[in-house]
This record gives sequence, structure tokens and C-alpha cells, in this order.
Amino acid sequence: MSSGRAPESTISIDHCTSPPASPHDTGLTGESVHICVRQRKASDIMTIRNTFLDHGQRYRPRMACLKKAEKVLLEMQDPKTGVKSQPQRLVITTIPHAITGEDIIAWLAERFQIDTQEARNFGSMLVALGYIYPLQDHKRLVIKPDASLYRFQTPYFWPTQQWPVEDTDYAIYLAKRNIRKKGILELHEQEQYNRLHKWMNHKWDFIVMQAKEQYRAAKERKKPDRVVFDCQERAYWVVHRPPVRTHTHTQIIKLCISCRLVKYSATYNSHDPFLFKCLPSNPWLTDDVTYWTLNMPNVEIPTRMRVERWTFSFGELLSDPRGRDDFRLFLKKEFSGENLAFWESCEDLKWGAAFLILYEKTFLARGAPRWINIDGKTMEITVNSLKHPHRYVLDAAQTHIYMLMKKDSYGRYLKSPVFKDTSKKSVCPEEHKFT
Repeated sequence: MSSGRAPESTISIDHCTSPPASPHDTGLTGESVHICVRQRKASDIMTIRNTFLDHGQRYRPRMACLKKAEKVLLEMQDPKTGVKSQPQRLVITTIPHAITGEDIIAWLAERFQIDTQEARNFGSMLVALGYIYPLQDHKRLVIKPDASLYRFQTPYFWPTQQWPVEDTDYAIYLAKRNIRKKGILELHEQEQYNRLHKWMNHKWDFIVMQAKEQYRAAKERKKPDRVVFDCQERAYWVVHRPPVRTHTHTQIIKLCISCRLVKYSATYNSHDPFLFKCLPSNPWLTDDVTYWTLNMPNVEIPTRMRVERWTFSFGELLSDPRGRDDFRLFLKKEFSGENLAFWESCEDLKWGAAFLILYEKTFLARGAPRWINIDGKTMEITVNSLKHPHRYVLDAAQTHIYMLMKKDSYGRYLKSPVFKDTSKKSVCPEEHKFT
């Protein structure tokens, strides 16, 4: 609150440092309200700021802010100078004293001499605080600049009442809705209902009994009153128990990509030459070529770091010539060496000067010496593609064989005596220290 006294025509609402009077004095969601509504005259300024974060990790305005917001609300409800209200038909029920979103925005813009966007922001703040509630779209606590219907919340539900928002009351409300909707609740309400049912199982009979009594009492009211009260109560709980925001499809994709990047970084962290030293030394710094010698493509005894990379993925194993030789030895013992031979031949066909006719006679023709076992659909695609040969003509068959080795042979290879023996013989060079 500013230290100087504001003029009579000024409504100054400022929240920056003071704590709230109660953790339940309003129903703001987890977003900070920081709306500045400035009148063209310097003497008339309204600033609504809310930056205090309570223990529930929600932004709560202090009581002075709420009191001054209520003054604005009382002006809006004035029969002569306030927002025009009239009975409106909602489906088959006539709702008394309903107002539209466009009328609210127009009144705020005229009252404070601000533009439409600022008036809309201010109106949305009043909805977020729980002073105005929507009759149609209950999930979105905003003012729509159209003919959407709203009503002023009864003072009983105003934030200044400081009613404690207890889980028992919320459980009774959800149980009552569950009875009225015959078990069909909103997704977030169903999740909260299940959670509260599990947590408060010891007194759930009492909760259901209270819900039935309230439901029975509500049925005795007239239908317009019943609809109004239902909207009031629902708006109160949407403010104080907001739906958990679900991720959109794009956010889920971004989250998956982030998780994969984190996993990749954690896996290859020790193999990054910028983060860890090259053993025994970095040849670019020391002129010692031992590191290159130990990591030659077809070295007899690989290093331990090199063997460890083979376990990261099947692609890492095939990309290393030494790892491919080790895998070939394992496949020979399993009498399935033709799979790796075919995959290597397809790579040669893509990037080399190989002859397709040799591969067809060696791997694909019936009775071929190294005939590969692929399914009928893949064989049909491959045979049809051979009528118009090109360097990628065997892609379908190569992918089938690759997935077969990855899902079947690769897992057994990592547990085989061949890999264990190579891992046992691998060397871990010590760091060279130069003076």
C-alpha cells in the first residue's frame, strides 16, 4: 500500500510485501496476478499487484486488496449505475440477474477510462478471485468479450469471509456431484474424488451421508435457484481447488525430448573428451599417439571404455568395426552369421560399388548359400523393388534383419561368454604423466 493517501477519485490496490491475513482468504490459482490498470489522468491510478507466495505455493492478495476489490464489485452491482443484469435463458432454465462478459468489460472500461484489453484483464482478475463466476464455461476463470453469461458471487463465498477450505467439505461436494451426475465427473474431479476416497476412507460413510442430505435439500428448491446455487458452489471450488493443468501434445513431445537428452548426457558423460581426460593422454596435446594406437578400428584387444560403449545401444556396437567382429564371432556360434553379413552387404550397396545380382543370389534366392529368414510381406516388397533396382532397394529387408538382431541376438550377446571374455581382456590404460 502506498504511504501517501490517494485522492477520492483514486482506487489504489497494491500488494507487494505483506503476508495474507489467512491462507484461505482468496482463491487465486498458482499464477500471480499482476495487472496494472492506468487511467489517462495521472491522478486516477489503479494498480493491483500480488507477488507474495504463501506456503501452499499460491499467490494470495492481502485483505486490503480484497476489500478495495469488493468496493469495485459493489459499484458494479448498483441498480442504476452498475452493470446491467437481466434474466437470461440457459438451456431450458431462466437464470435471474445474469450479466454478459461484454457488458462487464464495457462497464470497467468506461468507469476507469481504460482500453478494452486492460478492462478484460481486470475482469478476469475478479473472476479468478471468485467475485464473478461463469454460468457456462466453469473451467476457465476468465472474462470472455462476448455474450457468455456470468453472475455476481454471493457474499457468502467471497474471499474475505476466510472460510477454511477443508478436504472434508470438498469431499462432500464431490460426493454430492457424483450422486447428481450418477458417477460421471470431470476428469480432474474424478481424480480428486478417488484420492480423497482413499485418504478419508475411515469417515467416507459420514461424507456420503452429508452429501445425500445436501442433495435431498437441494431438490426441494426451485430449478432456477438450484442451478444458480450449483454454479455458485462449483465456481467456489474451481477457485479453491483448481484443475491440474494437463500437458498439451507439444509439451509432452518437448518433455520426452528433454528426458532423452538428459539420459543421453548421463550415459555418455564419461566418454566426452571435453569433460574427461583421454587415457593414456590426449595426442593433440602431448604428441603421444598411444591413444590412437589403442583405438584403431581392428585392434586385437580393445580398451575398457570402448567395450563399455557397445552396451549403450545396438547401433554403437555395429558402428565399431572391432565390436562388429566380436558380434560376428558370437553369431557364428549361434549359426546365424548370415544376418550380419546381409546387413553389411546392404551397407556396401548403399555407399559402395557392389553388384546387386550377387546379393540376390547369395541371400534372397531360394536355396541360396546364406539365405536369410524374412517374413513374406517383407520378401514381397523386396522382390517387387528388384524389378527397378537402385541402391536402397534392400532397405525393407535390411531393416527387418536389423530389428531381428537388435531384439533377439543383441541381448543374448551381452550375456554371452564371447562378450564377457572380451570385456575381461580389455585394457584400461593409466594416465601418462609428462614432465
